[in-house]
Amino acid sequence: MTDIPFTLDQLRILKAIAAEGSFKRAADSLFVSQPAISLQVQNLEKQLNVPIFDRGGRKAQLTEAGYLLLNYGEKILNLCQETRRAIEDLQNLQGGTLIVGASQTTGTYLLPRMIGLFRQKYPDVSLQLQVHSTRRTSWGVANGQVDLAIIGGEVPGELNEVLEIIPYAQDELALILPVFHPLAELKMIQKEDLYKLGFITLDSQSTIRKVIDQVLSKCDIDTKRLKIEMELNSIEAIKNAVQSGLGAAFVSVYAIEKELQMGIIHHVKIEKVEVQRTLSVIINPNRYRSKAAEAFIKEILPLFSDGSKLDGLDKIYKDNLNYQQEPV
Repeated sequence: MTDIPFTLDQLRILKAIAAEGSFKRAADSLFVSQPAISLQVQNLEKQLNVPIFDRGGRKAQLTEAGYLLLNYGEKILNLCQETRRAIEDLQNLQGGTLIVGASQTTGTYLLPRMIGLFRQKYPDVSLQLQVHSTRRTSWGVANGQVDLAIIGGEVPGELNEVLEIIPYAQDELALILPVFHPLAELKMIQKEDLYKLGFITLDSQSTIRKVIDQVLSKCDIDTKRLKIEMELNSIEAIKNAVQSGLGAAFVSVYAIEKELQMGIIHHVKIEKVEVQRTLSVIINPNRYRSKAAEAFIKEILPLFSDGSKLDGLDKIYKDNLNYQQEPV
């Protein structure tokens, strides 16, 4: 059999250079010297008998062969990680790693509580939380870099056939007002009242903003008539702005539990309108599923479900029990 013309260390170096854009930054990220990085790349090119970097510019630019090697190299490294975790899993939750992904709101306000409960019961499992956009999180699950994820947006269309998407719970997108706003004396307002308010929102390209606009439109509310006072880049900034009297906003009910308990913002309902989005659990059914992932799904997720969505979670767990635990 022909010897493999690269090592795992060389693939890691290639991935680091591609991610950092330079040999020096890649060396710093890997805690090795730049000459050591350069030597490994030279050896790799000799072994492959093809250049993998274009030396013409300042930035480390991959050649066509370099991009091809990077693509396959990432798959190889991901499979190595999967194999390591499968072996660790033999210790029966006395160790190992669980990687949970989340979109921005669920990762900031919902998942930390889940992780806290999980660690109380399984303190020896190393649990990592990765919070990114719905799109990036979905690709992480598809590529095997993330075991499972909870998202609030839509999975990219090209992954619908790859991932298993299970509706998990309904997330109310609550209308919040300053406590001293005239409408804060009411528990229920009318649709027409929305057009009198000044709104603080996330950027128009954000997932939550799009979901809110879609739900409001389905409820016969003309989003173009809503007066947008300002756009901010985080839920925390929006909550602070509302608390300061700068306007009204729609935010996840999970994000305002503390503020409601403290009485520093007001949550008001809209008559005959339910602004909700569906949170979903996503997994890759073709990837190895660890005992830690099974335990997280079985024992933690149902605690935060609204009860009516547990059928989907039961389905995941039953599938897990029937899954042949062999790395592929």
